[in-house]
Amino acid sequence: MPTRREFLGGAACLGLSALGWRAAAPRLFTPETAGLYGDAPLPAWVLALVEGQLQTWEGRDRSALLAMRSTNPEWDFMGRTFLVLALANLALRRPADAPRYLDVARGIVAATLEAESEASMYFFLLPYARAKPWRCGGGEGARSLFVDGELLLMLAALELVEAGATLAGVAVREHIEARAQLVAAQMRAGPGLSAESYPDECWTFCNTTALAGLRVAEAAGVSVDAALPGDWLAQARASLVEANSGLLVSSYTWDGETLDGPEGSSIWMAAHNLQVIDPSFARGQYERARATLGRSVMGFGYAREWPRRGEGAMDVDSGPVLPLLDASPGSSGLAVLGARAFDDRAYLEGLLAALNYAAFPDDAGGRLRFRASNAVGDAVLSYALCSGPLWARVLGVLA
Repeated sequence: MPTRREFLGGAACLGLSALGWRAAAPRLFTPETAGLYGDAPLPAWVLALVEGQLQTWEGRDRSALLAMRSTNPEWDFMGRTFLVLALANLALRRPADAPRYLDVARGIVAATLEAESEASMYFFLLPYARAKPWRCGGGEGARSLFVDGELLLMLAALELVEAGATLAGVAVREHIEARAQLVAAQMRAGPGLSAESYPDECWTFCNTTALAGLRVAEAAGVSVDAALPGDWLAQARASLVEANSGLLVSSYTWDGETLDGPEGSSIWMAAHNLQVIDPSFARGQYERARATLGRSVMGFGYAREWPRRGEGAMDVDSGPVLPLLDASPGSSGLAVLGARAFDDRAYLEGLLAALNYAAFPDDAGGRLRFRASNAVGDAVLSYALCSGPLWARVLGVLA
């Protein structure tokens, strides 16, 4: 049986080992990050992450996209949105390679518009979109802001980066004008200036994305309802902020009744979108989310989905929440976007260390993917790591 001195000595060794691991582990797993800040060239691993997705859309093998779509058609649509936004940012950051980036981005948007035209918005929605009547424009007149808002943002990003572009012989500007009118009409029709993503379900993620789309379109010189983003935010601050956390709720009915409180898979993106509407309010939302949902263990960063343990239920957005830590893959992935957007370098590096440790990076043939993720996860990371130039241009034009 060990003596008291031996026990204390062993405990001290364990403590020193733990301290050593805490200091060394994040450094072992954190990838190069210097190029993520300022105007420095992006790290090679970020370009390799994008390269894999470029090759998927440039080639004919879409098996990974089809497999993901069979699980959730929303992921197919969102993967397109985030990749187009990543490519728009890259086109601004790396002008020499812009023709390739924009060619792929135009192809993605054209394919998305074609799918919507042939199969309707329901091609990108879960089956429950048909389960009950829509509150606004029911029947054949129903619209989903999830689809319209992200399409508007994709189109506006293309026009802002490459003015005068066309899709299938139609000016991108014309597509934007039509989509912006749909978005504004839906949102203005709502009692709280919010539109539905699903029947009687309004999502903060989608409403702020649509509003960001209007701001990008305005920066591109397209005539839009320029007052709507400010009007919506005033209404949201009065009725959509949870009292306890100070965070925007994630979903609510068309009449404004809260369905789900703050969620990580919503608030990180919402705060990022709000940067082009009200930067001060956006930062406040990020800092509250960081304090409420952001976590770090031994130098590895992650994010919770809900402010309080057991408050919500796991779903396709949160991903399988890990017990004890309450770590959510969905929230943690979008937290990378939040940390990158608000220049929270310590948290960003912790999140990336956890990603490299737990998501099983596979770097082969100049292409990087994460085995624990899927195409939409890789697209979210690509946008998060390439973001910056597009929002900077919007704010510069509209200043």
